[in-house]
Amino acid sequence: MRSKGPRMGNLKKKILLLLTAGLALGLTRSPKKHWWILKQIPKEWKKINHQALERAINSLYSSHLVQEKDNKDGTTTLILTENGKRKALQFNIEKMEIRKPAMWDRRWRIVMFDIPEKLKRLRDSLRIHFQEVGLIELQKSVFVHPFPCSDEIEFILELYNARKYVRFITAEEVDNKLHLMKKFNLC
Repeated sequence: MRSKGPRMGNLKKKILLLLTAGLALGLTRSPKKHWWILKQIPKEWKKINHQALERAINSLYSSHLVQEKDNKDGTTTLILTENGKRKALQFNIEKMEIRKPAMWDRRWRIVMFDIPEKLKRLRDSLRIHFQEVGLIELQKSVFVHPFPCSDEIEFILELYNARKYVRFITAEEVDNKLHLMKKFNLC
């Protein structure tokens, strides 16, 4: 499910991801404070055009993805809104992959969900994301993977606020394990 709304450029994505990582972007109208803040940020950020940065931040603010918090020293801190956190998670999900361990523990990770018909779009989105990270559909609303993937599943569930609809099981036996082993190149 792709979000409908304003196009998100790379600069805006970077800002959201840095805010997600806990970086507080401080803004001030005081030139002295402004240069002090700029000295605190990584070199990559110093390359960014100040006007482009200001436009991107204003756009994020008007899109309700960030909010301002005024500090006693005259600076302003940008923090992510709940909507901004979800948007930032979407950018991370595009790069997510389940890592293959050096040795398989011979266990199967099974993800099952039961989502009401009125939330069909949520169900379809989960199905797509589970497939994109490498899970295979065992049957409708049941996916399987041989490697540890609970962190990745939790990440997807957090993105969609879908935890209450999903169950995660680790099993030692699956009746069609040879078929699954072939699908995951474990033979």
